[in-house]
Amino acid sequence: MTLTPVAYYRGPFSSKFGIPRQSSLVPVEGRIVFEPAFREKEALRGLEGFDRLWLIWGFSANRDTKGEWQPTVRPPRLGGNERMGVWATRSPFRPNPLGLSSVELLRVDGLDLVVRGADLMDGTPIYDIKPYLVYADSFPEARQGFVCGAPERALQVVFPEGFPEEAKPVLERVLSMDPRPACQHRSDKVYGMPFQGRDLRFRVEGTVLTVISWE
Repeated sequence: MTLTPVAYYRGPFSSKFGIPRQSSLVPVEGRIVFEPAFREKEALRGLEGFDRLWLIWGFSANRDTKGEWQPTVRPPRLGGNERMGVWATRSPFRPNPLGLSSVELLRVDGLDLVVRGADLMDGTPIYDIKPYLVYADSFPEARQGFVCGAPERALQVVFPEGFPEEAKPVLERVLSMDPRPACQHRSDKVYGMPFQGRDLRFRVEGTVLTVISWE
C-alpha cells in the first residue's frame, strides 16, 4: 500500500519538543491545507455540520529505523522508566508510523480547515480525515489500563514582565503540563522550544517553570 498525503497541517510548533502529547489537551489553533490534487470544494460538502474530526497522519519527524521496530516502549506517563508493549501505547515509534488525533473543527475557510487541539508539528502529512461520531466513537466508561485519566497540570508557569499577553493562554497550558522529556528533569538546564516562529527558553525548579525569553 502506498499512502499519499491529502493535506498538510500548519501550526505553531515547528519541532517535536513541546507539542502536547495527546490531542485536545491544549486549544492550539492550526490549519489543514489540502494538496492540489485533493483541493476540491465538493470533497468538503457536509463537513461544516460536524464539530470534531479524526485525523490520520504520519510521524514524519521520526528517525529512520530502516524497517526495525521495538516491541516495547517507554511511555512518558510512566516517567519514561517503565516499558510497555507498543500496542498498549500511543508511542510515535511503531512498525507503521501512523498517528490518530481527534480535533475540533472551528470552520471551513474556503478550501482549508481551521482546527483546534491538534497534537501535530507544522508540516505533518495528513493521510485521511473522517468525521467524529459521538454515538460510535465515545465510550467514557471504558477502562484505560495504566493511563489514569487526563494529565494534570504539573507546573506553575511564570512569565517575565512585558511578555505578550496574547501568547500567554496557550503557552501556559502547554508549559504547565511539563514539555520536558520524561527522563530529563534538571533544574540547572535551560530548555528551548520553537513556538509561532520564535525561540522560547525556560527553566524548571521544583514545580515552577520560569520563562526566560521568547525571541
